[in-house]
Amino acid sequence: MTVRRTFAPRIDFSALRHELELPDVFSAPAQQEAEAAARKTFEDRPDRTELEFVTLDPPTSKDLDQALLIQRRDDGFRVYYAIADVAAFVEPGGALEHDTWQRGQTVYLPDGKVPLHPPVLSEGAASLLPDQVRPAVLWTIDVDGEGNTVGADVRRARVRSRAKLDYESVQRDADAGRLHPSIALLPEIGKLLVARGLERGAVNLPMPEQEIEPDGDGWRLTLRAPVGVEEYNAQISLLTGMSAARIMLDGGVGLLRTMPPAPPQTVEALRLAAKALDVPWPDDATPGQMIATLDPAQPRAAALLDQAAEMMRGAGYTPFDGGPPEQPLHAAVAAPYAHVTAPLRRLADRYVTEVCLALHAGAAVPSWAREALPKLPEVMTRTDRVAGAAERGAVDLVEATLLQGRVGETFEAAVLDVDRAKHRADIAIDEPPVRARCEGDALPLGERIAVRLTEADPVKRKVTFHEASSGDGSPGGTTEA
Repeated sequence: MTVRRTFAPRIDFSALRHELELPDVFSAPAQQEAEAAARKTFEDRPDRTELEFVTLDPPTSKDLDQALLIQRRDDGFRVYYAIADVAAFVEPGGALEHDTWQRGQTVYLPDGKVPLHPPVLSEGAASLLPDQVRPAVLWTIDVDGEGNTVGADVRRARVRSRAKLDYESVQRDADAGRLHPSIALLPEIGKLLVARGLERGAVNLPMPEQEIEPDGDGWRLTLRAPVGVEEYNAQISLLTGMSAARIMLDGGVGLLRTMPPAPPQTVEALRLAAKALDVPWPDDATPGQMIATLDPAQPRAAALLDQAAEMMRGAGYTPFDGGPPEQPLHAAVAAPYAHVTAPLRRLADRYVTEVCLALHAGAAVPSWAREALPKLPEVMTRTDRVAGAAERGAVDLVEATLLQGRVGETFEAAVLDVDRAKHRADIAIDEPPVRARCEGDALPLGERIAVRLTEADPVKRKVTFHEASSGDGSPGGTTEA
């Protein structure tokens, strides 16, 4: 696992919040509805608290959408996946529903998130916190020894998580062979599902993520590569999303998360980039299979991964009613897929889940859910942009603050993407872990070069480098936490 940390001084993110017009509080009626809903009881539901669920999330998370239990079944697996039943707490047509439509999804900033639901629900009564009986939507999915889904059931229940686990500690347990019994089979089924996805043509870009973490009076800018169990856990979510898509396609109504297949010319351009970067691509390997062999810590592989992002264009939400959509696939999954596993943090999941529950039970889809489907794509697209701008804006601000006293210094960088016409490139600095724009005429794709910092402006949230001449000296030092 690649982890690099660099310290930045205390930063005020309020200007970014104001710029993005992020709400400070919920309306008084919405907050009142949430507090009343938090007092609800669910004794009339089927009791599945005997199932020993655990949650797997970042260590500081309190808005826990999913709880997992995996059991052996013949030569395959039975996956129990409990999802927070948010619809049980939100009254259709009420003030709380109205507020959540304005927000669309939870927006994360280093100094605190802007939640989709009031914390009394999202971090309290609706969250699958350990040792608490909670209402949930329980998916039961059977997978055979080849990774095929052979059965899927979804219904409401009461559940109780036994433990709140985090990725890094679970990865250590996996490496030591001492995983919690509820997820002891996660690496086995996870590897199987990854392999099955690659056979279908799925594509996963294993790029390290820049994260901002509090550190005393300042912040840590961290470059973190996902650990293995994180990918395996994501496979369970994908498995559930594909099951949900199948239920809705069979029922003729729903909302899919879609992405069109990459045009042939885009795939061919990636092949040419691989050849130029001297990255092997066997003739019989799909793009996803080739990408799965890449080590993002290597500059040429990182550059090719950056090029591969061009294949992941056009993602959106596709509603349908009366028949399947013309293009139902999500190209990165290489199958029809739907968002259903994060209703505390994503608005669409609440409505898609309700559709799946009704269709699976042979009941009529509630009108409030059915009528929402064609309206959700605009809300989710708009708030996806806001969430993305918040994430990128926060990183840009930390990067500029971190480097503002180092203008003129020289650093070593990997060239990830080159725009010859504009004489510039995207580069990645190892220390501190910064990605920025670099100007110059001789920027070799996939190579390491020396670059000189020419601008670091926290007000503009802008960092710019220029290719260093031979007289600029060796790369400068770094500021370690």
